[in-house]
Amino acid sequence: MAPVIEKNPTVAKVNASPTGMWIMAGIISLVILAVALFSFMNFDPYVNQVLALKGDADRGRAIFQANCVVCHGIQADGYIGPSLWGVSQRRSQSHIIHQVVSGQTPPMPQFEPNPQEMADLLDYLKTL
Repeated sequence: MAPVIEKNPTVAKVNASPTGMWIMAGIISLVILAVALFSFMNFDPYVNQVLALKGDADRGRAIFQANCVVCHGIQADGYIGPSLWGVSQRRSQSHIIHQVVSGQTPPMPQFEPNPQEMADLLDYLKTL
C-alpha cells in the first residue's frame, strides 16, 4: 500500500486568509513606495551635483550663521528648530539636502542654496 501524505489544513487556511493577504499586499506596497522614494532622492540632479562637490566647512558655517541660527541656535543646539548636533550621523546627505531645499517640515522654510553653498553647508554640519 502506498504511503498517505497528509496535508496540514491549518497552514493552508492561514496562507489563504483575506486578512493575511491584505497585510502582505500592504507590506509589499510600502516596500515599493520606500524603494521609489529612495530612488527619487538619489537620482535628483541637484542632489547628485551637490554630492559631487567638495564642501568647505568655514564657508558652510558662514551660510549657517546667515540663514539658520534664528531657528537652530548659534551653536546649532536647537531653539525653534531641532539641534543639529550629530545630524550627519543620523541622516543621509541626500536626506539633509532634501530637508533644506524642500522645507517640508514646518516651520522649516524652503531654502535654495546653489549646489556649492549646499555642499559647504553639508561639510559644516559634519563638524557638529
